[in-house]
Amino acid sequence: MTEPHCVEQFLGQARLPKFAVPKRYDIFLKPDLKTCKFTGTVKIIVDVVEDTWFLVFNAAEISVEDGTIWFQGHGSSQKVQPLGITIAEKDELLVLRFKEALPHGEGVLLMGFEGTLNDRMKGFYRSSYKHNGEKKNMAVTQFEAADARRCFPCWDEPAFKATFKMTLEVPSDHTALSNMPITKEDVNGNVKKLFYQESPIMSTYLVAVVVGLFDFVEAYTTDGIMVRVYCQFGKTNQGKFALDVAVKTLDLYKEYFAVPYALPKLDMIAIPDFAAGAMENYGLVTYRETDLLYDERHSAAANKQRVATVVAHELAHQWFGNLVTMEWWTHLWLNEGFATWVSYLAADSFFPEWKIWTQFLDDTVSGLRLDALAESHPIEVDIKHASEIDEIFDAISYSKGASLIRMLQYFLGAECFQKSLASYVKRFSFSNAKTEDLWNVLEEESGEPVTLLMNSWTKQQGYPVVHVTLRDGKLNLEQSHFLASGSAGVGEWIVPITLCCGSYAIQKKFLLKTKSEQIDVSHLLDCSVTYNEDNGGCSWIKFNVDQTGFYRVKYDGELETGIRYAVENNKLSPTDRFGILDDSYSLCMASKQSLSSLLSLMTAYREEPEYTVISHLITVSYKVIYMIADANPELSDDIKQFATSLLQHSAERLGWDPKEGESHLDAMLRGEILTALVQFGHSVTRDEGLKRFNAFLNDRDTSLLPPDTRYAAYVAVMKTVDKTNKYGYDSLLKIYRETDLSQEKARILRCLASSSDPDIVLEALNFVLSSEVKNQDAVYGLAGISEAGREVAWKWLKDNWDYILKTWGSGFVIVSFVSRIVSPFSSDEMADEIKEFFTTKVTPAISRTVRQSLERVRIHANWVRSIRSESSLADVIKELACRKF
Repeated sequence: MTEPHCVEQFLGQARLPKFAVPKRYDIFLKPDLKTCKFTGTVKIIVDVVEDTWFLVFNAAEISVEDGTIWFQGHGSSQKVQPLGITIAEKDELLVLRFKEALPHGEGVLLMGFEGTLNDRMKGFYRSSYKHNGEKKNMAVTQFEAADARRCFPCWDEPAFKATFKMTLEVPSDHTALSNMPITKEDVNGNVKKLFYQESPIMSTYLVAVVVGLFDFVEAYTTDGIMVRVYCQFGKTNQGKFALDVAVKTLDLYKEYFAVPYALPKLDMIAIPDFAAGAMENYGLVTYRETDLLYDERHSAAANKQRVATVVAHELAHQWFGNLVTMEWWTHLWLNEGFATWVSYLAADSFFPEWKIWTQFLDDTVSGLRLDALAESHPIEVDIKHASEIDEIFDAISYSKGASLIRMLQYFLGAECFQKSLASYVKRFSFSNAKTEDLWNVLEEESGEPVTLLMNSWTKQQGYPVVHVTLRDGKLNLEQSHFLASGSAGVGEWIVPITLCCGSYAIQKKFLLKTKSEQIDVSHLLDCSVTYNEDNGGCSWIKFNVDQTGFYRVKYDGELETGIRYAVENNKLSPTDRFGILDDSYSLCMASKQSLSSLLSLMTAYREEPEYTVISHLITVSYKVIYMIADANPELSDDIKQFATSLLQHSAERLGWDPKEGESHLDAMLRGEILTALVQFGHSVTRDEGLKRFNAFLNDRDTSLLPPDTRYAAYVAVMKTVDKTNKYGYDSLLKIYRETDLSQEKARILRCLASSSDPDIVLEALNFVLSSEVKNQDAVYGLAGISEAGREVAWKWLKDNWDYILKTWGSGFVIVSFVSRIVSPFSSDEMADEIKEFFTTKVTPAISRTVRQSLERVRIHANWVRSIRSESSLADVIKELACRKF
């Protein structure tokens, strides 16, 4: 029983008390789009299950009117008002104390409240747009993770599921959407009241409301579910691709999970101001415009793929997240990891030519990079306050989570895995689940020790590098915790090992359950794993077949020689060629391998045909060039020349102009290669980009600069801009101001800070904070900061920190300010300066990001020292720069 007079017992707690549980919300909201205020009432059916004098729930940044609060207990006709009302702003709590203990059973709690449609893209907020040339406001909700409390008082935790019945009062000419369909509409002149069907049981973070002027396109699934894409007037054609993907996706997931979509309709809507990429609100999914709208003429192939995968991701949540919801944010990865993995499953089903499972390795690498930090966190992370939640919407929850699911699917088999998931969804529909609930179902269905295996991956941070050697037909394997700093970690895992010997037809699978193990593979080898110059024959062993495991491999001696041969002679799958390159790069960063050996390996990729592998080669090249510039700047020109030579084969094949009938992947690769060549200082590519840009300036419909190559040309322009010649910069801003396509605006913002003149970089960053750039789009302006702009960007961040913190506060955007500006540095002195600055500036919403960014700076500093210690590196780089491939 709670203490009858002690409010303090509820403060500073991670979770709400469970002595009273909400069952049903009746919510009325009246947003005023001119004054940007809103008023409302909420009637909550509350089940009192334990003795208590209190009702304790969440409220933040809204004013609850004292005289409107009353409670009618179970079996009572009397409405009582609380004896005391405590607002705990820090804990975002509203505590009601009553004169006597509340009767057990279902009672009714009623409150009136008011608030402001804020401009911070969370809670109930305003977004601006133009309609017939006039600026308008729309009202939008964004409640994940813990911001429903900013719209109405509620038990704002995922485990407190309830049903919701919404009523809205809005201008009669506006569209008003919520999770469920409208059942009744009362129009009274310029105002209408809309009544919505009661929702199924769900969590508060999934409640949604959008009010504005919209047009739509619609279609139906095979089950008759109506699907609509809403957007601003004049943009409905841009919604057709997402609509087609959504209809197909709902049908696919119904079959895959063996459970139908649970709601009578699905709306998807493009929001002009939106902090994240999208939000899976039940029945009303909200998106950034860039992630929902696709323009056949002005969107790049990468934009098309992004729309498809984001739509598939959000609709996966309708099952994983909405129907079955994590019990607490500790289990966020159950939502995000699964939605990420399933989105690839859907994209592969609809667009097999995209080779999306090869591209999945980009997600795996994102997880591996973050999890190689000592300041990473376990997939199951302890959350002690709502302010900590936003920071775990990261590559651990999404990318590592998805990668572990892929690893487990490969271990159990696709058919068994699908059957098990269907059982899990059916068993936990309309309720909450923890990670162990999923493991239990998978273990029951498969008969495998899933819990034992996976606990080592979800309850501790990090992953292993498996060091392999071969002696006398026996493989010696030893695992150790991989850290990008090169330090020794303490983790140990049960590792699903896969290997193939000389051919994918000869494979072996087993679990590495201890720190080290010896395996006899003599029966798998038809020859020694060494190169034979006389007959050109070679055998090789590749571990982690098709990169299905979340670990790295370090090959020693003849095994390394054999792998190099397999890459050069195209014996490996694209996924394995990708994995060999990424493992080598990461080991080099951790000073476990020389840069010379990495560069030597990179030469084996000079005729690489696969988009995803070449794209990663470009990524690795960027990083190496960056590090060389800090470690040995006199080698910068040579390393850029070498990187340029690696891309010549593909650049000559693709050129600047798209070819009739070419693949989606070639269209994406062309832009990436041309951008890289411009960044590497290739004058021919830069000059061609400038020529095509000038043609585009004169004619926006010219075929000389289609969307896929536009960014490369924009970067070429910025490489010519300095404070004495701003023509290119001003021209790009002119295009930015003229276009209404969000993807085009993002393209321009991403290139503005790529100038080599620090003064121009500063001007570009100041533009990011101007009223011409939506708050959501600031992240794009931070993406392309040049090496020459690092110092000025850091000073700019310090000078503007108070404004940035006030404007963005928490969430995806503010952590991007920190990570993108801080992480690229590579000296201990800068790390010390950064640490000192944030000592008094850090907030719970960015503390983990600051620590991770500082760690990256020190990792870079270690790598710089390692590069400087390679005595023969200069000779190696100069030889590679001069070599004709």
